[in-house]
Amino acid sequence: MGVKLFDSELKVMDLLWKQGDLTAKEIAAQLGESVGWNKNTTYTVIKKCVEKGAVERREPNFLCTALIPKEQVQAQETDELIDRIFDGSADLLFASLLDRKELSEKEIEGLRRLVERLK
Repeated sequence: MGVKLFDSELKVMDLLWKQGDLTAKEIAAQLGESVGWNKNTTYTVIKKCVEKGAVERREPNFLCTALIPKEQVQAQETDELIDRIFDGSADLLFASLLDRKELSEKEIEGLRRLVERLK
């Protein structure tokens, strides 16, 4: 199993995935504005990401780099969701998703192509 990231840590990671390397100060400013965190909170969360091996911190200016790709975290979280909520059944997950959201013709066609690729 890979690195388990909590919601707060995912906020930091999301900035790094979207924007690339950022200083801790830049991360703190953006999260302060978007979610109301103060600088100390942000630095604590960054430190946790570093300790987990998800972020590398280097000088100058406490420059932060994501060490794990977003796709890895998405796959891990999806696997965990399927195992925990849907008893390991991906088809039950899809059935649940499709029952709750009305799909456009374009989305339906995209799903058809995906299923065909998987065959």
